[in-house]
Amino acid sequence: MNVLLSTAFVLTWSSGFIGAKLGAGSASAVTVLMWRFLPLAVVLGLVAALCARASWRGLTVRDLGRQAAVGALSQSGYLLTVYYAIQLGVSSGTTALIDGTQPLVAGALAGPLLGHYVSRTQWVGLALGVSGVVIVTAADVSGGGDAVWWAYLVPFLGMFSLVAATFLDRRAPRAVGPAVSLTVHCVTSAVVFTGLALATGAATPPAEASFWAAIGWLVALSTFGGYGLYWLILRRSGVTQVNTLMFLMAPVTALWGALMFGEPFGPQTMAGLAVGLAAVIVVRRGGRAAGGASHARRAAPPVARVSRASGSPAPRARTGR
Repeated sequence: MNVLLSTAFVLTWSSGFIGAKLGAGSASAVTVLMWRFLPLAVVLGLVAALCARASWRGLTVRDLGRQAAVGALSQSGYLLTVYYAIQLGVSSGTTALIDGTQPLVAGALAGPLLGHYVSRTQWVGLALGVSGVVIVTAADVSGGGDAVWWAYLVPFLGMFSLVAATFLDRRAPRAVGPAVSLTVHCVTSAVVFTGLALATGAATPPAEASFWAAIGWLVALSTFGGYGLYWLILRRSGVTQVNTLMFLMAPVTALWGALMFGEPFGPQTMAGLAVGLAAVIVVRRGGRAAGGASHARRAAPPVARVSRASGSPAPRARTGR
């Protein structure tokens, strides 16, 4: 995986937690999310109609419906819970910590759902990553804070929503281009959040400049940067590799929150960052080792094995899909 691409993904995805806190200071979560996606959906829709028609050719209603479901899970469900948790007083670092448990869930499900089994070395890396994100905000969680206890459960719903979206996309029978998927996802989110805002009377945006600064931050960094890079790296490197980078979100977000909002950043956060970096290295090496072994198996000449029971050659097991 390209190091620069991975670094850009970590920074831009982490920016979403910071942008959520910026927006929470001037408006409700639904208002911020509505105005984040409504103008974006209009622009992307116009681009698709005028400049990118070729990307949509051959796609069926079922393909677009699946992408709409992926968008509802990965954007609408995930972001609403993240923003709501931060609005309830959960710190940006702790929210990122809870989302950081996603790689363990995705790694456990990748085998039975996708046939992409996690190697032993990668499981060691995943365990290291979980340890790192726990270290980062252990003091914040144990120290209480302004949020009620159940607010810490809200980001778990978003984490499971993003995991579900990831597997739904990976099981799609037809690959959809990133321009198409981003457009469908953003239009879906615009419809969902506009409906919620109108239903709750939260559609009117505040006139404060800080609100629109937060919207610009979220569109440029979080949507085009973090969200776009997530699906790009997912297609290039697979579920385990992209989700391992999630282990770095908690310490990076905690550092960012300390610089911008004065949130605590001490030795525990630095230790968590070191453990998270170690986790990424271990998982990447485990993935290369597993890929090399798989390649060696495919390159080796077939050897007929004799069944002990009948003495006849046993059929070879398939090593690829």
